[in-house]
Amino acid sequence: VQLQASGGGLVQAGGSLRISCRTSGVNNRTATMDWHRQTPGHERELVGTITGDGRADYQDSVKGRFSISRDYARNTIYLQMNSLQPEDTGVYYCHTFYRGNEWWGQGTLVTVSS
Repeated sequence: VQLQASGGGLVQAGGSLRISCRTSGVNNRTATMDWHRQTPGHERELVGTITGDGRADYQDSVKGRFSISRDYARNTIYLQMNSLQPEDTGVYYCHTFYRGNEWWGQGTLVTVSS
């Protein structure tokens, strides 16, 4: 299993950014995938989750602003982030529990300037 996150960058407050996580070795029709983030001075936290059949749920602080989707043909999940705020700055990781093991992508840095 490999998870490869990409698409991070610098964006101004109020802006949008979409990050991606390409998977390999995972059955995307069954695997629940998560996005986590680690913001400065905080523990890593769950941002949101998407099930194999595409149902998504989110942490309260990002509800209405962030959206997770998946493209089965591309073996990729996306995190669309809108109305970004400086407190959203951090390293974003994709993650899954699969076949009894925990897998993390390498993280992609999102920086939101005020």
